[in-house]
Amino acid sequence: MPRTPSGHDVPTTGGSLSSARKVVVLASGGGSNLAALLAAHDKEWFGGRIVAVITDNPAAGAINIAHDAGIACAVVDPRDSESRAEWDRALAETVAVFGPDLVVSAGFMRILGPHFLKAFGGSTINTHPALLPAFPGAHGVRDAMAHGVKVTGCTVHFVDEGVDTGPIIAQAAVAIQDDDTQETLHERIKVEERRLLVEWVSKLLRRGYTVEGRTVRLGEAG
Repeated sequence: MPRTPSGHDVPTTGGSLSSARKVVVLASGGGSNLAALLAAHDKEWFGGRIVAVITDNPAAGAINIAHDAGIACAVVDPRDSESRAEWDRALAETVAVFGPDLVVSAGFMRILGPHFLKAFGGSTINTHPALLPAFPGAHGVRDAMAHGVKVTGCTVHFVDEGVDTGPIIAQAAVAIQDDDTQETLHERIKVEERRLLVEWVSKLLRRGYTVEGRTVRLGEAG
């Protein structure tokens, strides 16, 4: 059963929530993107609130970040499920508790399955450390350097059933320097990734959006 890090069942009510649009963040690791979103969500211009953090990893640093910010947090550990499909269903059910307008996959290291995508596929976004469609997958920074490109960057995109194949929302370029290592390049990409994610989560929340084929369009300015 999905549970909070302290072992309690996920609550069926989140208490008194703001009327602002609600965001659920999925995270597996340290939570740097989550921290950037939390730093922005109290700002009037942001247009929404982070109402929950869901992780697949009981040791994720994102859990501590969520707790420090007073944000509800739940663990949906794949080891608690008998199959990938069962885990996918449990994840979707846990996210649904919080009624999000937008789901942000921020360093979430699991492929989202058909049950989750049926429920949230049109409102789940992800970040990737390359300029998609180039260099998808888990090693975007390494693959870009190995290919010898001079410019890489990061992409915010909607999640679909493929691996980093969903419609592109926004991108930012990062030049590769002659003395770059994977680590130094990735750190510069992460800076742009956090900036781009906060900017575009805010825009999607405030203005709304439509997706036609592979084209993402914002609604009217609000």
